[in-house]
Amino acid sequence: MRIVVQRVTHASVTIDGAVKSAIGEGMLILVGIEEADTQEDIQWLCKKIVNLRIFPDENGVMNKSILESGGDILVVSQFTLMASTKKGNRPSYIRAARPETAIPLYEEFCEELSIALLKPVLTGTFGADMKVELINDGPVTILIDSKVKE
Repeated sequence: MRIVVQRVTHASVTIDGAVKSAIGEGMLILVGIEEADTQEDIQWLCKKIVNLRIFPDENGVMNKSILESGGDILVVSQFTLMASTKKGNRPSYIRAARPETAIPLYEEFCEELSIALLKPVLTGTFGADMKVELINDGPVTILIDSKVKE
């Protein structure tokens, strides 16, 4: 799995002109899933996400996790994170999991992340044409790949 974590002051997902989900302070997480992903990838990422110290403490230093800050999380599926740009100018999405694999893993990721966060995470709709709006705070943007744990 490959994720992009963005610390936000606001994020929302709109589908067909209607806001599906919106959060205030917290994290917008874009998730790309590949065929080789497993429960182990999900558990490792969820633990990493909720413990990531990217929120400011009372001195303005990034020293608090989302658990400590009390923020919310919005998760959006994004198969384009698995793009390969090695050849030519058209990205290849061969590494992206097919829907029959990706949907159950995405749902499990959201469920496990809710458990780790101790409250529900909000989501987009898998495979939908979504308009994602955010105000990146900092800006803080972090790429995490569960296949690169070093």
